[in-house]
Amino acid sequence: MEPKYKRVIIKISGEALAGSRGFGLDEDMLNMVAQEVKKVHDLGVQVAVVVGGGNFWRGRTSKSMDRATADYMGMLATVINSLALQDAFEANGIATRVQTAIEMKEVAEPYIRRRAISQLNKDLVVIFGAGTGNPFFSTDTTAALRAAEIEADVILLAKKVDGVYDSDPEINKDAVKYDELTHQEILEKNLQVMDSTAASICRDNGIIIHVFSLSEKDNIVKAVYGEKIGTIVR
Repeated sequence: MEPKYKRVIIKISGEALAGSRGFGLDEDMLNMVAQEVKKVHDLGVQVAVVVGGGNFWRGRTSKSMDRATADYMGMLATVINSLALQDAFEANGIATRVQTAIEMKEVAEPYIRRRAISQLNKDLVVIFGAGTGNPFFSTDTTAALRAAEIEADVILLAKKVDGVYDSDPEINKDAVKYDELTHQEILEKNLQVMDSTAASICRDNGIIIHVFSLSEKDNIVKAVYGEKIGTIVR
């Protein structure tokens, strides 16, 4: 059986990398993600990764803090996660490059679209760190923007929850899960899959979003084969 997608962006939330600890990095989770990515990579699928920073920093700590400053701090948190993922990937035998939207040449390459595509074509895994490089945009928007730029077939949205619900399943036990949605429904129903900017970019560029739980084994591989897990947005 052939994989459904040839080039994917895996969006991993920072909270997922914290595992059960809730903060920082869980080594077992990093290793599990690396092993899952290796399985996908070994299928001949080109893989790019966008990672959040919520395991270290989640926006302003107080209303007096400048929003732009808080967002830049969040971007730096994503770089910590990017380097941790690179280390885990390479320990599992996957050649990886980190590209950051904010230049920091000592630790990573600057983001250059053509270079990223060239590296993907050479079977390197590319991790995009530091968000879009601009405040007021989330890492969901980064995933949507990079997916459009590198012409990815799908965004695999690996989260703590196992799909999209009509309300927060951690708060409401009667929350109903959706198997399939349109981008427009996400916007109209204000479902918290990703922010409206990211959803609009995906809608306007025809990018499929597949939302599923990161903690279940082989879910990334299943998603690459187009299996019906989680929620598909198209």
